[in-house]
Amino acid sequence: MVVVGILVSILLKIVIYDEPSGHPIWYDFVASIIITIVVWEGNLIIDDQMNRKYPWVDKTKLRLLIHPLLAILYSSISLYLLMLLFNTYVCGLDTHHRELMKGSLLIGLLVTVIILSFEIGGQLLQGWKRSLLEVEKYRTESISAQLQNLKNQINPHFLFNNLSVLSSLVYDDADKAVDFINQLSKVYRYVLEQKDTELVQLENEIRFIESYIFLLKIRFDKNIEFHLDIDPSSKEKFLPPMSLQMLCENAIKHNEISHDHPLHIHLYSEGNKLVVSNVIRDRKQAEPSSNTGLKNIMDRYRFFTEESVDILREGEKFIVRIPLLKFV
Repeated sequence: MVVVGILVSILLKIVIYDEPSGHPIWYDFVASIIITIVVWEGNLIIDDQMNRKYPWVDKTKLRLLIHPLLAILYSSISLYLLMLLFNTYVCGLDTHHRELMKGSLLIGLLVTVIILSFEIGGQLLQGWKRSLLEVEKYRTESISAQLQNLKNQINPHFLFNNLSVLSSLVYDDADKAVDFINQLSKVYRYVLEQKDTELVQLENEIRFIESYIFLLKIRFDKNIEFHLDIDPSSKEKFLPPMSLQMLCENAIKHNEISHDHPLHIHLYSEGNKLVVSNVIRDRKQAEPSSNTGLKNIMDRYRFFTEESVDILREGEKFIVRIPLLKFV
């Protein structure tokens, strides 16, 4: 700003007023520097307030309309009043100085507009770069989550368990074996269809989880129970695909499932959130946990909403609340 102030003072000397002013030349330099600093410190305050109330990413059009108008209005008033003081108390306000004041005001505003244009352009460029980085980060996280989902479904343990169940059913109950194959194919079809999808309707996710529950019920029999209590109006809302499966899988992984201690998993809607809860009964031989599934869900939600994924332990219950979204 000091350099800009000196350059503006020199420009005024060359373009408008190159005659002796009747006072030391350094008066002009100091006055120009002070005026420049006052104008731009005020503009920085305006910029800070605009960033808080009208951020570039969320309200770009409104910001482009309001910010330049406020900046130019403030700069015009500041330039006029400061130069009026300088001309009155230093130069003496005569006709010649009035012309100087008009020219100075025009040049000051021109410099203000030029610097403001660079400033706004720079902020837009920075915001654009940040948006690109956020999109790329989300894509990476989304691909990682989708890959994890796919691994969860077609890993050797999952496939082996289901094939073992199927081989038993083929000899014991052929009709149930056919139903098992149909439901298993629905699970894999859903996984493959949604691998590139960011959000799905809850209604579709429920159909998928019902097929998944069918497989688990055949495998664990009465040792596992699912209770679905979801408001029909919530089924039109959206969530990341396979979120429910990951939460159910998380409960199965960390809790004992036996005849004496059956696992009860409750899925229900609660306002604008979907809740998955289960009674905690830790396995005697607990599997190591990396919390990858829960982290994937939170990372995916972070891109779409500021609402949090709530992970709670209330007494003997483990509860996860995930937001239901109203957009795609």
